[in-house]
Amino acid sequence: MSSVTATTTTSPGPPDSAGPAPARTRPRLDWRLRFAALSLIWGFSFLLIKVGTQGYAPFQVTLGRLAFGTAVLAVAMAVRRERLPRGVRTWGHLAVAGFLLNALPFSLFAFAELTVPSTLAGICNATSPLWGMALSLVALREDRPTRVRVAGLGVGFLGVLTVLGAWQGFQGLDARGTALALLASLSYPVGWIYVRRTLAGSSHSHLSLTGGQLLLATVQLAVVTPLFTSVPAGLAVGPLLAIAALGTLGTGLAVLVQYGIVAEVGPTTGQMVTYFVPVIAAAAGVALLGETLTWSTPVGAAVVLAGAALTQVKPKRPALPRVKPQRPA
Repeated sequence: MSSVTATTTTSPGPPDSAGPAPARTRPRLDWRLRFAALSLIWGFSFLLIKVGTQGYAPFQVTLGRLAFGTAVLAVAMAVRRERLPRGVRTWGHLAVAGFLLNALPFSLFAFAELTVPSTLAGICNATSPLWGMALSLVALREDRPTRVRVAGLGVGFLGVLTVLGAWQGFQGLDARGTALALLASLSYPVGWIYVRRTLAGSSHSHLSLTGGQLLLATVQLAVVTPLFTSVPAGLAVGPLLAIAALGTLGTGLAVLVQYGIVAEVGPTTGQMVTYFVPVIAAAAGVALLGETLTWSTPVGAAVVLAGAALTQVKPKRPALPRVKPQRPA
């Protein structure tokens, strides 16, 4: 799933460093294996959301997810002896980041999957780089609108129309659920841009900021959930386990793995996980939930990912002119 961290600074891609770089210690597990694990965790997140909503209301699924994820980061902070950030202004920015990057998109995906398959939700999530590219052209002056990147934007949204079956008049498509999933994907780059403008260069560590962000997102859902949901009539064990896995793995552990990969191989390679998530989400939905795919879904998804890849192409820096050394007279 897309980045959920408070320290993401690149837009429209997954994580980059906004504060001091994490200490580079020699990892016990090769980064390729961790990359594969991260892809699987985020790819299966959409299946877990679907299972969770079969026993609990969407807000309850999101609240549980955030609570379990926050608990994982709290343990990590205790092990590393790190404290939560200080300063009213920092906490204010983290509250907004927690809403845009966690509380809002997580809730929207949960509501969306009440009526759309997890495969479609996973593919909609892959549009985040496209939304981010479109927004960054307006909000970030340093992002240059090269022809390749603009072309990628057009290709990507053409892929979205293919997935949705636009030539058939969107027949058989739940418009509300699809719109919610696309809005969730849009929320991520809005949050990334906000974080980039407000928290980039913070003196606090990545773990500290993310822990504070998830804590505030959990508080937000803890306030909202009782107002719009009722206590479940019974304990649905399967959906509860899915929510626990979604929180501990997809929201807690995944963040820690993500930071390690970015610190070791850089954000460019780290963001490639975005292109594996919809593939895994589609495979999991078909194999484990019995969801069906028409030819337009995988074809459109491939076009979306191709467009997203093009939007990440950075303009080449002009080569510096070579200065011919002067021979002494």
